[in-house]
Amino acid sequence: MTMTLERRNAGTTLDQADTKTSTIIEAIDVTKTYNTGKMEVPALRGVNFSVERGEMVAIMGPSGCGKTTLLNCLSGLDTIDGGQILIAGTDLAKMSDGARTTFRAQEMGFVFQFYNLLPVLSAVENTELPLLVSGVKPRIAREQAMKTLTQVGLADRGSHKPAELSGGQRQRVTIARALVNDPSIVWADEPTGDLDSETADEVLALMRELNKKNKQTFVVVTHDPRIGAMCDRIIRMQDGRIIDDGRSAS
Repeated sequence: MTMTLERRNAGTTLDQADTKTSTIIEAIDVTKTYNTGKMEVPALRGVNFSVERGEMVAIMGPSGCGKTTLLNCLSGLDTIDGGQILIAGTDLAKMSDGARTTFRAQEMGFVFQFYNLLPVLSAVENTELPLLVSGVKPRIAREQAMKTLTQVGLADRGSHKPAELSGGQRQRVTIARALVNDPSIVWADEPTGDLDSETADEVLALMRELNKKNKQTFVVVTHDPRIGAMCDRIIRMQDGRIIDDGRSAS
């Protein structure tokens, strides 16, 4: 793919970074504490687990157990206080802020509950945005964005703005935006939380189809047991700890 070659020819991709192991995500004794000014609140307490390339895993647990904090730390959106996070053998903490931002832009995609689409941009403009930010030429970015919208079933909605789309269509645009840079890892935080059950089922089926078709790694934070049931594995959290990594039952 021309787009992929253009944006990656100067750096190391995750596929190139570590060819000796099938593990793409590894958390080693990860700790994170928030200081509110009046007290310290431990969010992650010695988290250890790993994810293999191409897996689709769900991170589940009660509200406040640290699921979203863990996702933010794994993806480099937030820092950790202790331990180590390796993405295909690369230690995120040892990267500069700029290198980490570029790494995320080129190798990761994000799907959030409330879409985070820019209301003044059309579906195709929202989808191509990560490519333009990464320096991809506008013509190539537009072509790739339309291909990705077609992949999620929105080929005929490219010119529509978010307000002209249903909730399910907006989430499909969000998924297209997450996939447009051909990421190695897709992070999703409550991707069906704002959808009715029928639309949520459609979005879930789409995510699983894309995971299998593209062999990309999906890590999904969710309260929805339907997501857990369709994933390869459920990682369960409680009080900032992993209480079950889903491997013992397999």
